[in-house]
Amino acid sequence: MLQSSKKLQLNEADRNGMRAAGKFNAQLMDYIRPFVVAGITTGEIDQLIHDYTLKFRHIPATLGYLGYTKSCCTSVNEVICHGIPGDYRLKNGDIINVDITSIVDGWHGDQSETFLIGEVSNEARAVTQCAFDCLYHAIDSISPGCPVSNIGDAVCETAHARGFSVVREYVGHGLGKRFHQYPNIPHFPDRKSKTERLLPGLCFTIEPMINAGSRFTNPDKEDQWTVRTKDGRLSAQFEHTILMTEAGPEILTLTKNGPQKGHQF
Repeated sequence: MLQSSKKLQLNEADRNGMRAAGKFNAQLMDYIRPFVVAGITTGEIDQLIHDYTLKFRHIPATLGYLGYTKSCCTSVNEVICHGIPGDYRLKNGDIINVDITSIVDGWHGDQSETFLIGEVSNEARAVTQCAFDCLYHAIDSISPGCPVSNIGDAVCETAHARGFSVVREYVGHGLGKRFHQYPNIPHFPDRKSKTERLLPGLCFTIEPMINAGSRFTNPDKEDQWTVRTKDGRLSAQFEHTILMTEAGPEILTLTKNGPQKGHQF
């Protein structure tokens, strides 16, 4: 595993490629932000993301990936991840995670945000806040050469203290020329993550999925993508692409107009 991590450590030119991909992806998130309101369909969100990406001659990474047919994922309410855009029209009280990944000159930028639609329930606001705080607590917990498990420790400590649960079946991942690569980034501390290290030059996502109820999942057997909470309760998620540098973690997908560290929903 040490050999695998060293092989994927990026040099400065490659790091700049990842920075450019992250910067565009954040720009795309800011572009779509004003449209994510009550009345729009998830399919319309997807089309806007698709068109904007192609306008800049970049590639939506999810389109065609393992047979996926859309340019983003839109996960509403009890959908944890991989929600397929379609005819669903957002309404007051919904929460929706919009997950976008762009390929820029061969490099990937990947991030997601959960949006509150109109007036939401106290539980919806609380689980969204928790997912956001888990992301930043995890980022704050890492440093060059630290164990991957620092991330899972920080996420679980934050979520469990507030009475929420952490999804285990879906994790963060390495990112670069490939969409998914080494290292896996679980949002709970497991044995493997305690031995693997976040060396300078590694790029990866942190994307905790936080459930209001139990942590267990219910994958859709028909569409093979959509993953819901097993108990039907709400789920929220935030994601950033992170580059570990010699000085510490660098967030590559920071938006100009989105929630910043410390934001209160």
